[in-house]
Amino acid sequence: MSTSDARHEAEEDRWEAVRDLPPSAKLVAKELEYGGPSTQQALAGETLLPARTVRYALTRLEEVGAVDSRFSFTDARKRVYELTV
Repeated sequence: MSTSDARHEAEEDRWEAVRDLPPSAKLVAKELEYGGPSTQQALAGETLLPARTVRYALTRLEEVGAVDSRFSFTDARKRVYELTV
């Protein structure tokens, strides 16, 4: 197996937990992958999804261990989400 093939296989394994989730969760995961850690409000703005849909997507992503969250340092009322896969 070449290095490129091994890298591609590792990438697919990494996303296995996300594969069976709804399309909205996949979109949010990809936005976190490309944009880095973000708040729910920022994710709704970037993905053009309703806040409720983003909240559901984040919940599903957290359930499968694909996303981790922490309190924002700038505003403790908000949470910052980060992709962990």
